[in-house]
Amino acid sequence: MKDLAHFLVCILTLSVSSLFLCADDSKILTLKGKSGPGNGKTIVLVSGDEEYRTEESMPMLAKILAEKHGFTCKVLFAWDKTGKYIDPNNQQGVVGWNHLESADLMLIGTRFRKPNQKDAVFITNFLNAGKAIVGIRTSTHAFNGGEKLGGKISYSQFGPLIMGEGWVSHHGKHKGEGARGMVETKNAAHPILNGVTDVFGPSDVYGINRLNEKDTILLRGAVTKTLAPNSSFVDAKNDPMQPLAWLHPYTAPNGKNGTTFCTTMGASVDLVSEDLRRLLVNSVYHLTGLKVPVNADVNYVDPFYPSFYGFIKDKKYWSGQDMQAKDYGLGKTPHAPDPQGSPSWSFRDTPKKK
Repeated sequence: MKDLAHFLVCILTLSVSSLFLCADDSKILTLKGKSGPGNGKTIVLVSGDEEYRTEESMPMLAKILAEKHGFTCKVLFAWDKTGKYIDPNNQQGVVGWNHLESADLMLIGTRFRKPNQKDAVFITNFLNAGKAIVGIRTSTHAFNGGEKLGGKISYSQFGPLIMGEGWVSHHGKHKGEGARGMVETKNAAHPILNGVTDVFGPSDVYGINRLNEKDTILLRGAVTKTLAPNSSFVDAKNDPMQPLAWLHPYTAPNGKNGTTFCTTMGASVDLVSEDLRRLLVNSVYHLTGLKVPVNADVNYVDPFYPSFYGFIKDKKYWSGQDMQAKDYGLGKTPHAPDPQGSPSWSFRDTPKKK
């Protein structure tokens, strides 16, 4: 009788565990890599920011990496406290950090996230393995708080120590001045810059003051007078030009060394720039030890309709959207309205009016 009871308890435990695993998997967008150089490698793309719409950009990049280059991609999202819908405003809401265990590279664009202790272990283990990271925009302040990774690197130190820089300032006028990528001449032959000649984004240039001789600057950011791609420069803000993209050697909590690539561009509307997408795809190739294509295919897999960046303060907005991970999957083309008060920006695709 005791054996039967023990057997039933085990079955019940396994069933409950399976339910939790299924629930967790439904919150992750998984795209299996097709044929290509990246086949056999896994990229975890982490969205979760209140302002720059990584819930839009990460699935778009995952589709390109999986469908055109063979990488298996898993996109993590921030969910509301009840786990019913995607809510980028929930700083504790990112689900699926455990997928870092099988990842070869993490592509992160979070802003001021606060993982719990269990999830912090997955991030720490990833760093302690010396694995590569690609960071966009707010990855310089990806986490926030005094909690520590591996007992040594606080959440607030992740940007400065792991990505090479933390939050400093808006060097360009926010929502008024754009950013034009300028190749750093001495590093122009770096493979990450293969096919990268025309980088522009309507997000402003960030201030940078921490990089040193150990870092490899690939692009600098010229501040432009307007948000138009053909805008002239603001000369007074471009002497010197701030670093816009770089490679940084990091030291993990356990002392192991790794490498990160970071660009302070990365709003979803920035990724209208084909060469910015190419820069990111090239960095994934380079940091996973693959030969970077001469001119990587970064055309959209599905139409991409990015919304403009900005905070969404309406507490009912995300529940009203009711977005699920599957809504960003292959064959899906979500389109969200621009945040209230956004400037007009016509340099992107929009859905055809019915």
